[in-house]
Amino acid sequence: MARGLEVTIARPDERPALANLMQFYIHDFSEFFAGTARGELEDDGRFEDYPLDDYWRDPANVPLLLRVDGRMAGFALLDAGSHSGRPVDRNMAEFFIARKHRRGGVGLAAARIIFTRWPGVWEAAVARRNTAALAFWRKAIRGHPLAEDVEESDLTTKAWNGWVLRFRARGA
Repeated sequence: MARGLEVTIARPDERPALANLMQFYIHDFSEFFAGTARGELEDDGRFEDYPLDDYWRDPANVPLLLRVDGRMAGFALLDAGSHSGRPVDRNMAEFFIARKHRRGGVGLAAARIIFTRWPGVWEAAVARRNTAALAFWRKAIRGHPLAEDVEESDLTTKAWNGWVLRFRARGA
């Protein structure tokens, strides 16, 4: 597990920090939008703001900030959406680790802390072109000691094009 890692629920006054981190996330993700109208920069040089308000309005949504040694390192957004159409307790809606902290175990440790802290039936959906994320989520989920009933499906529907990893995280 990554040393010095903290996973905390973002307070309303931390919303601007999460919105700023989201700009980096959208930048990273924009490479998968090549050839489409999505992911364009606005005239002010920023990407369109991600809709975050429901993360403080809807109790099913959980905004998380990730810190390493007290310094911002990423975020996770949890909701109760289902890409498979089957009931879930939690969905990993968005997950971001700053490049400085990638490939050092921070993401795996954060995912495993999150799955342990919020037990139940989970889904993590991965866009078809994001093959690095697919490898990451397979490792994070299959390597979690409390994950069971792991399923992986390849979906091509009007609503989703990619993989859905579904599993149950037992409580600690």
